[in-house]
Amino acid sequence: MFDRLAQSSTWDLAVVGGGATGLGVALDAAARGYSVVLLESHDFAGGTSSRSTKLLHGGVRYLAQGNVALVREALHERSTVLANAPHLASRLSFIMPSYAWWQTPFYGIGLKLYDLLAGQAGLGPTRFLGRSDTLAALPRLQPAGLSGGVQYWDGQFDDARLALALARTAAREGALLLNYCPVTELRHEAGRVTGLRCRDAIGGASYEVKARCVVNATGVWVDDLRQMDGGGQGKAVTPMVSPSQGVHVVVDQSFLPGEHALLVPKTADGRVLFAVPWQGKLVLGTTDTPRRDLPREPRPLRSELDFILGEAARYLVRPPKPADVLSIWVGLRPLVRPVGDDSNTGSLSREHTVLQASSGLVTVTGGKWTTYRAMAEDVLARCVASGLLPSRPAGVSAALRLVGAPSSRAAQGPGLTVAPGPHLYGEEATALAALPGAGEVLAPGLTEAMVRFAARYEYALTVEDVLARRSRLLFLDAELAGRVAPRVGRILTEETGGDPQLGAFEALARSYRDWPV
Repeated sequence: MFDRLAQSSTWDLAVVGGGATGLGVALDAAARGYSVVLLESHDFAGGTSSRSTKLLHGGVRYLAQGNVALVREALHERSTVLANAPHLASRLSFIMPSYAWWQTPFYGIGLKLYDLLAGQAGLGPTRFLGRSDTLAALPRLQPAGLSGGVQYWDGQFDDARLALALARTAAREGALLLNYCPVTELRHEAGRVTGLRCRDAIGGASYEVKARCVVNATGVWVDDLRQMDGGGQGKAVTPMVSPSQGVHVVVDQSFLPGEHALLVPKTADGRVLFAVPWQGKLVLGTTDTPRRDLPREPRPLRSELDFILGEAARYLVRPPKPADVLSIWVGLRPLVRPVGDDSNTGSLSREHTVLQASSGLVTVTGGKWTTYRAMAEDVLARCVASGLLPSRPAGVSAALRLVGAPSSRAAQGPGLTVAPGPHLYGEEATALAALPGAGEVLAPGLTEAMVRFAARYEYALTVEDVLARRSRLLFLDAELAGRVAPRVGRILTEETGGDPQLGAFEALARSYRDWPV
């Protein structure tokens, strides 16, 4: 792959950042026939894009804020993802319990409007539930004071594996994608960006990349690359991202068994609380805490964890305690702020923004996972409008089936609430079964063959790559992930001949169980 990078002359498009947004841009551009290279400093989806609440949603909370356009766009894109990657995305039932007489009609009417906006893309009708039906759906829900509830439908997905599917599909369409390849410098001629310099973080060599158009899709870190660009004039740039931290806690699904998610639309401090069944566990979250630094591995505040468990205790018969927590993960959201606005991140925009500097550098940030494809189309529209790329028909990616998607559009897997397994590989489950170690189970939902598949076909180089993103074991049970890490490391060494960075992962796994003082 690096040989191909070294031999290439000038690319149509160089994308910096291998999260949902950058991968979406690379896939859309490659599908239109542009020559595309994507460079990621760490691993694909190694940052925010693997740390979401795992919901493929239209944004019920944004409907409450009156942002109908954003909700309508997200609902349309939700149906596109469900159609193009049914092995990695599925519909999910949500129950919103009512503990006051007015809550069922109040929230129910809003959710009926949600159905109306979805139209033919709706996943199921909103239903008003009585007390007994609500408890039947959520048997461990606190019954005291419960009057009923509302059921509605949205989607959920495996965010990291969907990102890998985007990367592999883009490669299938002709793009070159490199992880562990940070950009070290932007190249300019007469004040215009003409390419970049990057470094192989593992091999150590540096490479010159020439490109007609450079897209900055580095999420919460976009301001770093914008500063490197300096608008092509060597000037400081005003930050456009106000990062927010979202914390998620994973516990055993016995705390809320079944296939329905719990949504509390307004907690004690006005936030939203989810309790979502996902891959055989229960995900509790999320928070919205402003922060100024941008660590690669953000950690939770004690107050955030106390908030999540405290709110869960208000709604669950058996409240989870710190000792019950299997994993804690934190994601940084790139919320876009107007210049000079220091308002609370909860009020900032989740809509994406596309900016073009005087140097020609195109920056995209904000938005959410569900709308990654719409964001990609907006980015390419800006590149074409500014003359950086020749015009080519848009909309190609709307019906583009991702790698692994079953050939039959009617095919549906068991969904994302059940424990992980070969079903997450879709049509590639047969190829997986043919690899050495297909019957050798390392942990529930993880076989030796899956590690080999990750190394051979899914760009995996380290233990973290495998156990955090190709498998989601680190996110589901950090202690178990730490125990199986040595065996994963040995298999990776056989496959790649490289250093699987076992020690670094074992320290990371411990941090996913650490409870802050």
